[in-house]
Amino acid sequence: MIHMDADTRSINRLVTVSLLILFVLVLFYFAIDRLGLVSLVSDMERLKGAMTAASGLGVPIIIGLMTLAIVLNPIPSAPIALVSGALYGHTWGTIYIIIGAQIGAMAAFLIARKGGRELVIRLFGNTRVPVWIGSQNSLTILVFLSRLIPFISFDLVSYAAGLTSLRLWRFSVATLFGLMPASFLLAHFGSEVSTEDLNDVITYGLLVGLIVLLPMLLGLIGLLKKSPLFKNYE
Repeated sequence: MIHMDADTRSINRLVTVSLLILFVLVLFYFAIDRLGLVSLVSDMERLKGAMTAASGLGVPIIIGLMTLAIVLNPIPSAPIALVSGALYGHTWGTIYIIIGAQIGAMAAFLIARKGGRELVIRLFGNTRVPVWIGSQNSLTILVFLSRLIPFISFDLVSYAAGLTSLRLWRFSVATLFGLMPASFLLAHFGSEVSTEDLNDVITYGLLVGLIVLLPMLLGLIGLLKKSPLFKNYE
């Protein structure tokens, strides 16, 4: 009985910590929204003008905004990446996107790891996931592949990865290499196209995502067929 009480208190403490972290993130989002930052980031032309006016502070602002956009999911990151390419070109624009996105992904991962990982284990146990998904190599590959697909939320994947057993260094490496292609494409389009052509950018991004997603799904189906779970339903 004493053990159960202690365990209950521990779970309640973890729930409180998780809710507090969520409350702080939501409160911070509404605060910057009231200041007009969210609407500014959502408008590529306004953002480009603000970055131009910021002069030498443009680079740290771009990196900071990318980080913020990853940590706070409702803030769009694509306009920031496009502006980075428009202002700094293919190479440096890509580098600044990668730095900001990498920092943001690491922050989201650590927030989930510190604020939710232990709670998930306490509530659901550590053996609810099939072995092939729970292995370090499989989780690393899944994170890497998810970074290649534009319509899979970069932000949510970072938080979800923090709730798994994936090691931080593996998450960091998978994220770094996985975000390079999309970062370059966004920087390229940002330096080459006008605001009116952004619909084409989205279309190209979706096509790239579908091209990457198809072999990924085929590989996943192959793994499932070899899984004991699949054989049980045959």
